[in-house]
Amino acid sequence: MAGAAATVPLLGRTAMAEPRSGDADALFKAGNFEQAGRAYEEILKKDPENVHAARQRGYVGLLANKFPEAEKYLTMALGLAPDDKQTNQFLGDCYIRQDKFALSVPRWQAAGKDVYAKWFAAVSGEPYQIHGDTARLPWQQMDPFPLVEGSVNGGPPKRFLPYTGASWLGMSAKVAEEAGLRAVASQKIDYLDGTAWQYFGVLESFKMGGIELRNIPVVWTETDMPEEDRDGVIGTWIFYHLLTTFDYAGRSLILRRRTPETARKARADAARAGAKPLPLWLAREQMLHSTGSIAGSGPRVVGLSIGGSTESAAIMPEATVKELQIRTDYDRPLETFGHSHPQIVYPCYPKELRLGDAVAEGAYSGTNPKMPVAPYGFDVPATLFHPFYKPYNLTLDFTDMNLYIARGNA
Repeated sequence: MAGAAATVPLLGRTAMAEPRSGDADALFKAGNFEQAGRAYEEILKKDPENVHAARQRGYVGLLANKFPEAEKYLTMALGLAPDDKQTNQFLGDCYIRQDKFALSVPRWQAAGKDVYAKWFAAVSGEPYQIHGDTARLPWQQMDPFPLVEGSVNGGPPKRFLPYTGASWLGMSAKVAEEAGLRAVASQKIDYLDGTAWQYFGVLESFKMGGIELRNIPVVWTETDMPEEDRDGVIGTWIFYHLLTTFDYAGRSLILRRRTPETARKARADAARAGAKPLPLWLAREQMLHSTGSIAGSGPRVVGLSIGGSTESAAIMPEATVKELQIRTDYDRPLETFGHSHPQIVYPCYPKELRLGDAVAEGAYSGTNPKMPVAPYGFDVPATLFHPFYKPYNLTLDFTDMNLYIARGNA
């Protein structure tokens, strides 16, 4: 479960002519990213050696996939503080989003992520080579999570969970062995109430209907828990290389090659359906965000956990339900797991959840007292999950960084 609570509404004021670092940080924390970016620039004009302002300005660019901006300011911050782990991590992420894996390697090393450094160093040649133009993958089931079929290295169809809460293309150890994969790095991780060994390699081919991806980073895991009823997971790294539509209403995943023509068609289709473009932000490698509203809060940043598995339309920290006075049932705790750690979630019932024109009224949701307020540096009052999207289709345009959501089939 991802997401965080907003403890203050979005700030309506604009950046001052001579902003202080605290003013810029307040704008950023409230989700006013463009205003925060301008405020950080003003700080740098007066204090060009301000590492924090340079790093934050780079982060603002990275959230919107504005890579020249992100690289400019993150490189500036790196020059001022070469050992700063957060700057190195942001810049490593910036490079892998552009498939500049070789440039990312020293940044992951400096960030203390040796596994990532070894993994991306092992990818030679052009990664994420795309063959084919369009794929419409029918869902094999809706609940408890959607599943689509994909072929690994030309093998028989396997069942994969499409999920924006995951980063990479992942699979079971059995599927990896059948595909002849070789690990280039490994690490031990927490997994549910046990542990798991996680292995990193490079996959020759992954085919989804009419689209095949070649030379892609892949992860497989051996767990000390029983395997779930699926063979792997398709994460955000796959989705942002394509024009991706989660057609919940039509029970399908639609993948298209990212071109100016397909982007124009997506915009036109959305306009005909009455769907206005919503902003799309990408934080820390895979976590998607846009603007929405919770229980009449007005516009705020919300997390987008698309695909995946949960019975709750939204998950929110306790600070959200208290601030917005959302009815919460503390007599019926649900024992579950979040980020592979035990969690207690309490049912709550916001009067309204809204994303663009998509609305859920009184939908069963959950509040987690342990959920941090701002895990990515900005407030997020709730993250929307699987049940919220069921009447709709969502298109993720990572070229213009827009989200389109419309009722009915895509």
